[in-house]
Amino acid sequence: MPDTHSQEPIEELSIEGSKLTLLGTAHVSRTSAEMVEQLIESNAYDAVAVELCPSRYNAILSPDSLAKMNLMEVFRSGKASMVIANLAMGAYQQRIAEQFGIEPGAEQRKAIELAQKHHLPVLLIDREIGVTLKRTAGNLPWWKRWTLFTGLLLSLISREEVEEEEIEKLKEGDMLETTFAEFAHDREDLYIPLIDERDTYMAARLTQEIEEKGHEDILAVVGAGHLKGISNKLRQGIADPAACVEELDRLPEPSRWPKIVPWIIVALVFLGFGIGFYRSPELGWQLVWSWVLINGSLSAAGAALAGAHPLTVITAFIAAPITSLNPTIGAGMVTAAAELWLRKPTVKDFERLRHDTTHWTGWWKNRVSRTLLVFLFSTIGSAAGTYIAGFRIAGKLTGG
Repeated sequence: MPDTHSQEPIEELSIEGSKLTLLGTAHVSRTSAEMVEQLIESNAYDAVAVELCPSRYNAILSPDSLAKMNLMEVFRSGKASMVIANLAMGAYQQRIAEQFGIEPGAEQRKAIELAQKHHLPVLLIDREIGVTLKRTAGNLPWWKRWTLFTGLLLSLISREEVEEEEIEKLKEGDMLETTFAEFAHDREDLYIPLIDERDTYMAARLTQEIEEKGHEDILAVVGAGHLKGISNKLRQGIADPAACVEELDRLPEPSRWPKIVPWIIVALVFLGFGIGFYRSPELGWQLVWSWVLINGSLSAAGAALAGAHPLTVITAFIAAPITSLNPTIGAGMVTAAAELWLRKPTVKDFERLRHDTTHWTGWWKNRVSRTLLVFLFSTIGSAAGTYIAGFRIAGKLTGG
């Protein structure tokens, strides 16, 4: 059981003539929640700041928001990966709660609850999680982004037991940092957007709130791992906090290569077909069938692995070789649409989504999460099939 009796660190600073109290909390500590209660109940503050962004704050206030989502719109807008990642992290949190009897982020919930009770404004000072993840991805070479996402996702949903060591890490950081813990502190490309930028962002938001709203005494409840960074940024001073926030909210310019490479691959595949038919119709058809069989089989295997309906598996086999030659639509879009049509999720599936995804078997039992897996696994299968079939075609043309 994690130690919950350590003294939470507190720093007091003066910003623009206002008093700011930074409380460093452990996100899996009952003592942290008790300290938050003790401080707010002292009636010494006129505002409470929390390490949350609007979307995470709304998730706390409206835990049933997932039940209202439109799955087809999620797929069309390219947000399926984000929904899967959020579900996986939510499942990880719930397993901690069940295993150790601790609710991760309880001190943030307590801060919100007590601030509302005392009619104090709640200041959301963290950056939107979507922006943070996009800026993190923007700091990575494009070919590493998908591998990182799938690796982290599978590690989160594949384990029933959460190791004690991971609980200890949560004492120092938050869910986002702990998810990337084995990478972030050793790699600057991950450390900067995940930790350093957020320290700067939260320091700027606190300064902005003081300058614009005139709060005289703020209690800021932040993870202990952020305390030193935020404090240092505040002591150094932020000349233009609004401009700083705007800069750190800016999404990275999309690289052209992820958009260009698929078209280059398509052009090379068609070129391979053309060369094959030019040499002999027999060779040309061999190349076409190699493309269909490899691409279709791997995408179908992905759909089958996700527990898709048999007709969805057949759809994956048919669709993947075609969609791989049209980068504007992916195999996952087609298979997800087929699965939704064949096995429409019920209201109960949406209501039980968070609970079912707590354990890895539940991902396959719930129709909503299973559809998300069908999308993910068939997409991965089709992507793998594209490259494997492409090398196969090149090998046949070069006599390999």
